Amino acid sequence: MNTTIQPDPSAIGGVPTAPLVFLPKPMRLFATRAKRLAFLAQHSDNLGPWLAFLGQLADLQARLADELPRPAPVPADRIRLARENRMPPIDRQRLASDPDLHAVLDAVLTHAAALDMPEPARLALSAVTAAPLADRHWLLENILSDSIPDDSIAPHLFASLAVQLHLSRLAAGLPADQLVKIRTGVCPVCGGKPATSSVIGVGDLDGVRYAACACCQTQWNEVRLTCLCCGQTGQISYRSVETDQATVRAEVCGDCDSWVKILYQNKNPSLEAIADDVGSLGLDLLMKDTDKHRGGFNPFLAGY
Repeated sequence: MNTTIQPDPSAIGGVPTAPLVFLPKPMRLFATRAKRLAFLAQHSDNLGPWLAFLGQLADLQARLADELPRPAPVPADRIRLARENRMPPIDRQRLASDPDLHAVLDAVLTHAAALDMPEPARLALSAVTAAPLADRHWLLENILSDSIPDDSIAPHLFASLAVQLHLSRLAAGLPADQLVKIRTGVCPVCGGKPATSSVIGVGDLDGVRYAACACCQTQWNEVRLTCLCCGQTGQISYRSVETDQATVRAEVCGDCDSWVKILYQNKNPSLEAIADDVGSLGLDLLMKDTDKHRGGFNPFLAGY
């Protein structure tokens, strides 16, 4: 069923001032994601094997988050400069050459080799493992620019795991009170695009929306009924593959013809920003038949 839902007036006003960001706690975050992916795999006939594989990869990220040496923190002068100029303190443009990120990629590739995986993934893993430094740099650079070429999706999967792991650990060490909002739809920590946004149901923040960065895993506050791609508010509507009670919907903007998934964690607290984005692939397929384009970035859904 294709259900179109108009904006909910209850989403406007009536909520307290929300913290700008929830910084990631990498080991806990990836462990939670792994469990959610495993659960979704058990309840999906078509996506089960893929979700189970992603669950193994998220579990690997959780283990490495605990085992790897801590990265050097973002320098205090960089944080201060970013705050003064409304920039993200993590500089993506320099990270593709960062030896620490390449070391994380090495660890991901080494440990992933012990996992069971589909043959195409195994071939991609072997290719990235054998790739020269320049090719690895290219993979990381694409992930860091929120752009994956359609003809090389599989190798980018392993690069994305390293980027998520490294950037989330950098983000975890930042002082949350020194971060500032940049603009709608831009992560205030690393400047990335959102994968999804979630309406949370936590205490006084019930009904507040947080976007989730696909790279550094930070969640940041965004006003509801606002397009995360263009910032407009005038032509927002919602679509789902279920009923108007669906807890995962496409937030569609009629101004820029884009859409980003919105998850209603206040109705289903088990929803997870990245796992349930993949688990709701049917919504992506539904939206492919429209004239709208996906505005959210999730490397696990590249090609859809």
